[in-house]
Amino acid sequence: MWQRFRNRTEAGKLLAARLIEYANRPDVLVLGLPRGGVPVADEVAKALNAPLDVCLVRKLGVPGHKELAMGALAMGGVRVINENVVDWLRISKETIDEVVAIEMRELERRNHIYRGNRPAPKVKNHTIILVDDGIATGATIRAAIATLKQQHPRELVVAVPVAGVPTCEELQAEVDKIVCVMMPEDLYAIGIWYEDFEQTSDTQVCELLTRQKLLVANDS
Repeated sequence: MWQRFRNRTEAGKLLAARLIEYANRPDVLVLGLPRGGVPVADEVAKALNAPLDVCLVRKLGVPGHKELAMGALAMGGVRVINENVVDWLRISKETIDEVVAIEMRELERRNHIYRGNRPAPKVKNHTIILVDDGIATGATIRAAIATLKQQHPRELVVAVPVAGVPTCEELQAEVDKIVCVMMPEDLYAIGIWYEDFEQTSDTQVCELLTRQKLLVANDS
């Protein structure tokens, strides 16, 4: 019987314990998916003594049912569409394009808030540990994987506290390694696996990124 995580901080610490082989390696970069993946990634980065940054991705929610993903969008123009959802709900190309335009503006807004004038992190020839607070449909993480692969990392690791067994099995073919603390047969929703699943704010993300930069600067 699986036990729920108290919060994202505890989930991150438990996840970090399974990634200890990557500790103190200069080629390792931890990337969190905003917003909820960043507090988890922060604990991983601290435990591994690795830098922390964000991988900007947005879910493309079905109009009127935003929690249902019909795909995802990442910086660099990467678009992943869930054809099963699109066909099932008969979503038009025009509707998809409208949602993409809205979410692209949100991606750009977050990029400005989280990075300002700071360039995106160097991915090529680095070992990337991509962290989220869980994987449901997999659309968002697939968009992140696609955009990172374009930048030719040495190794790409997906690390999450919780994900369904079928999703993990499907993603194994797309990355070098998947690390997951809990893999329930029936996931239902990520939030039910946390006692505290309060939404992470932009301010919290910025604070965690700033704190990590200061830690790395002090250690160098």
